Amino acid sequence: MRILITALFTITGLIACKKESLPPAPVFYAPEQFVMGGDLSYANQILDHGGIFRDSGEVKDPYLIFRQRGTNVARFRLFHDPVWTKELYDDEDAQMYNDFEDVKKSIARAKALGMQVCLDFHYSDTWADPGHQIIPEAWQGLSPAILADSLYNYTYNTLKQLDKAGLMPEYVQPGNEINPGMLLPIGNRWSRPQDFFSLLRTAIRAIRKAGDESRTGPKIILHIAQPENVEAWFSFPEEAGEIDYDIIGFSYYYNWSQVPLGNISDYIRNFRIRFGKEVMIMETAYPWTLMNADKLPNIIAPDKLDPDFPANRQGQLKYMQALTQEIFDGGGKGIFYWEPDWITSHMRTRGGEGSAWDCNAFFDFSGNSLPVFDFMTKQYGSP
Repeated sequence: MRILITALFTITGLIACKKESLPPAPVFYAPEQFVMGGDLSYANQILDHGGIFRDSGEVKDPYLIFRQRGTNVARFRLFHDPVWTKELYDDEDAQMYNDFEDVKKSIARAKALGMQVCLDFHYSDTWADPGHQIIPEAWQGLSPAILADSLYNYTYNTLKQLDKAGLMPEYVQPGNEINPGMLLPIGNRWSRPQDFFSLLRTAIRAIRKAGDESRTGPKIILHIAQPENVEAWFSFPEEAGEIDYDIIGFSYYYNWSQVPLGNISDYIRNFRIRFGKEVMIMETAYPWTLMNADKLPNIIAPDKLDPDFPANRQGQLKYMQALTQEIFDGGGKGIFYWEPDWITSHMRTRGGEGSAWDCNAFFDFSGNSLPVFDFMTKQYGSP
């Protein structure tokens, strides 16, 4: 009997140890709980030019990979008339990318897999960011009043066309990283605040109008770069009038921000209290390697890497887990990784052919998925 009891205790102990050693089950968040987002704006172009994506060794559609690995919101940028994306290819039949038709295709693919969508209006024919907010060529020379009218009609009609196709986005950004304003020089946030806020309110009215006429009323995100700029930017002067928006969004890149990762929760908490809005990180990234897959130079700053997170596969995963936990601790509502799909291929940018981001992607140089995907399905604790 004593031998039998000992054996039972041994078996019970082994089972308990086995249970303790099992990894925690993945958590698939609903967007209402927390946005696990990825900007997949290059995906179509990469696929059209030889890019191959694999998960667990199996070649798969990248949209499917992201959905199966926990992405619940896909973000897409929209340029006004990006003819240059077509002219990069020596092919009369080449198409434009990040224009309305390309974005419509992307949204349809994402929604078909059950992802929600964030539409990022750049209000430019090319990249809009803190250093570039160029009025589309079609709107050059317009007076402030006519420019505002063009902005309203473009925003409203874009969303109405998407809604008619059953593709209304759940989140909309009227402008991308609009630290200096948008549609410069007229919409300069600092030197022409009256014109800027007039344009911003115009874009917001168009989004609200389209949303009111749809079953899907998009949440409006105002997006600027780097957390250290949020306090001053969102402290609107009295003459700005009421600015109707839902979410404060900011980019957080280790190589361009002075804010340590461990302070992000404090910043987010303060923004929520100060402005009474939800807060999300709209862009971020971290490298899994310092190597380069092609001739296109990588966008990376090795000297600014966090020593606690080396540029390797596990370092990238742990960085994203730590950053996401900071957002949870601060009461934030989501995170978007910028272009985790930008692997090397024959895709062309103005910088050349390939990828300037392959060291920051979610796939290795052969297109195999990396451990970083697991950050989206980790169980995060709340403070």
